[in-house]
Amino acid sequence: MRIDFVSDVSCPWCAVGLHSLERALEALGDTLAVELHFLPFELNPGLGPEGRDIVEYLGQKYGKTPQQIAQTQAMIRERGAAVAFAFGPRLRTWNTFDAHRLLHWAGLQGRQRELKHALLKAYHGEGRNPGAPQVLLDSAREAGLDTTAAQSVIDSTRYTDEVRAQQRQVRDLGIDSVPAVIVDGRHLIQGGQPPEVFEQALRRFAVAA
Repeated sequence: MRIDFVSDVSCPWCAVGLHSLERALEALGDTLAVELHFLPFELNPGLGPEGRDIVEYLGQKYGKTPQQIAQTQAMIRERGAAVAFAFGPRLRTWNTFDAHRLLHWAGLQGRQRELKHALLKAYHGEGRNPGAPQVLLDSAREAGLDTTAAQSVIDSTRYTDEVRAQQRQVRDLGIDSVPAVIVDGRHLIQGGQPPEVFEQALRRFAVAA
């Protein structure tokens, strides 16, 4: 079974969704052979390198008050804790395109999942800018990637075309929110679902295959 996890590093529900999916895969154990891949999605493609205050940005984008944003963040922290992901303070949101380029390269090295985890922790756990060269390099190191090769990718525009092509692929599938889980190219699970929802769906898809 091939699973494509469509997500953005800056998306908190993507952090919850990935950890929920992984709990489901642990529960399934050896009953299901899974290839997990990651496809890029940008929530904030128009942001500059300086980023934006997160409360101001979310308020403007979604029409929410600071109180509503705080309530949502508290709920997300609870959902994260339930799947062993710790959210820290996130004061700003940033552009993540370079993170997606590095993730594409990491996939070619067989370390995409490890880098995804490192980047999610850097931003959602530590509040660091996932588009900053030093954060990208630190995350590559944590993921066990060659840092000299990673630095070369970070300093270039390599994999821009590949990432843009994958983003078009996602849009062509009608996906306009994340996380989204595509199973074997034909089944779709949307949102940061609890582990049991992912597990039940994967079992059902496996039987139908």
